[in-house]
Amino acid sequence: MFLLNYETVVDPLLRDVRALTPEFCEMKPGNRVLDVCCGTGAQVLEYGRQGIEAIGIDMDPNMLRMAARNRIKRNLLNVSFYLADATALPFPDYFFDYVSISLALHDKTSPIRYRVVSEMLRVARPDGALIFIDYPVPPVSHNWDFFARGIEFIAGGEHYRGFKDFVAAGGIEDVIKTFDLTEDKRVCLKDGLLVMVAVKNRRPLQT
Repeated sequence: MFLLNYETVVDPLLRDVRALTPEFCEMKPGNRVLDVCCGTGAQVLEYGRQGIEAIGIDMDPNMLRMAARNRIKRNLLNVSFYLADATALPFPDYFFDYVSISLALHDKTSPIRYRVVSEMLRVARPDGALIFIDYPVPPVSHNWDFFARGIEFIAGGEHYRGFKDFVAAGGIEDVIKTFDLTEDKRVCLKDGLLVMVAVKNRRPLQT
């Protein structure tokens, strides 16, 4: 039921966000992009539709089966999906031009969240970029904040504990500060429910 609701309710609501992401980040056909915690693969499939070489990883095999089914349905040969842990990405250093994560930082406690971002940085090119899409902290709109908290409360368990930790730490701003990242640009989405932030990976090449 959750999978059905995600594909039939959440993915359609985020369709415009998925379409905007490549343009906002100035991705080009032929770029190599990784989407972390890709879920049903909607963002990866949009990358592929725009001619981008895209890979999605997730820990949920059911989500990945749905993603693979949709890849076949759309006949996207430049897209692939893998079962993998976001805290230990199975890719070499500097492998991707862009690495994105959508609505998957807020459900993790700080230690896990930092490990995920550290891995994203490791596999991104030194002149590449990371893209974070998640809830803004503090919220732009009180009504949207109430809505988001309600959704996360219903999710419950580790998910809700991660959300509370994400908010208490300062959200994406905490990630930027912790890793001393350089913000390139941001945009508020869905009347302030979400924010998209692109940061440059300024690390020097390791020799």
